[in-house]
Amino acid sequence: MQGQGEESAGEIAALRARIAALEAEKATAQRPPREHHRMRALLSTLLIVIGCVLAPLGIVAAWTSQIVGNTDRYVSTVAPLASDPDVQEAVANRVTNAVKERLDLATLLTDAAPEDRPLLEKALGKLGGSLEDAVASFVKEKARDVVASDAFENIWTNANRTIHTSVVRALTGSGDGAVEIKNDTVTVDLAPVVEQVKQRLVDSGMNVAAKIPEIHTDFTVVQSEDIGRVKTGFRLLELAGVWLPIVAVLLVVAGILTSVHRRRTLVAGALGLAFAALVLGVVLTVFRTVYLNALPDTVSQPAAGSVYDAMIRLLRTTIRMVVVLGVVVALAAWLSGPGRYATAARSLWHSGISSTRAAADRLGLRTGPVGPFVRRHRTWITWGLVAVAALVYILWSYPTGWVVLGLALALLFALAVAEFLAADSHPEAADEPADKVSPGPPGPSSPPGPS
Repeated sequence: MQGQGEESAGEIAALRARIAALEAEKATAQRPPREHHRMRALLSTLLIVIGCVLAPLGIVAAWTSQIVGNTDRYVSTVAPLASDPDVQEAVANRVTNAVKERLDLATLLTDAAPEDRPLLEKALGKLGGSLEDAVASFVKEKARDVVASDAFENIWTNANRTIHTSVVRALTGSGDGAVEIKNDTVTVDLAPVVEQVKQRLVDSGMNVAAKIPEIHTDFTVVQSEDIGRVKTGFRLLELAGVWLPIVAVLLVVAGILTSVHRRRTLVAGALGLAFAALVLGVVLTVFRTVYLNALPDTVSQPAAGSVYDAMIRLLRTTIRMVVVLGVVVALAAWLSGPGRYATAARSLWHSGISSTRAAADRLGLRTGPVGPFVRRHRTWITWGLVAVAALVYILWSYPTGWVVLGLALALLFALAVAEFLAADSHPEAADEPADKVSPGPPGPSSPPGPS
């Protein structure tokens, strides 16, 4: 008995040793995957963070490329400034001061033709005040008439179209032209506007205005002490072109594919891109205030604000588009996941469509052969609809946030229609001719009734 006890104790000890060895092997075998998963998670996070950091720079690079490389886009960006009240007032003031400096008030009335003196005296007399104030008001009135006319819009649009190359040279710091950088200032020559004002003054009886020589006065578009650094950054972004946003997106995609939990990482990556774009929007808003406060008193802040808003309008549109796209993608990824709330949302979706399909069936509506076809190819149809929506977005010239939202809603509606067709509650009735369907069709698991 004692021998048997010792043998049994030996077997138990050997069994325990074997179990301990197996557990050690299991722990050793499990350690590399954990380390591997940890490395993949670290690499995935690093790629997504770099992509999100590059995303704002990519948005600015895309904006720079569109402004520089597309004349029509540049003209459409600055054309609305011709009808902006603040810009018109600033241009009128600048032209008035330039004309007034070159008018010889002492000979203003004496040089006027006898037949024009009554008209001129009457016009100046209506304005009241001293002769100098009356002349200044008279000139400004004509200047306002010019900048509010279609002629000024044509001058503004045609000049910007013609000098688009000069704008690029100004921002890159090379070459001369109607737009150039002087003392850290980007200016536009208003000589054509001055000529229009001079002609209107002559037509009103102020013949002395015809003796005014050609005046080249500048309208400030951008002024900053740091414009040298702006030119350097602009040049770098111009070289980056459209590749920087593509690199940013590819880094985020690589981070998602590297991750172990791809769906969760897709949600985080999409929201990260949206947040990065939102930060850029906040920076642009803050910089607008800082920029306007740094302008000298000689520059009209309302006009400068209008120019700033017009120049970055496309940039803000792109920011809103990226924010909406990121939220839409994150929401779609989350709703397709296994989470409790996502599952409940999908259940409500399917229940609503099934109820609608059942109501249509009770009204006698049938899908015919379409329903079974959609049921058989539901997966392919779903991915096909997603691919079409993505293709439309890619081919859209300048998508906005509303375009993204509209495409998302259109895709949602198309998916609902496909689900509605696939949810036919009477597949047998749809597959068989109407004259062979019994008044009370049996359930799907029951054999068909006798004919």
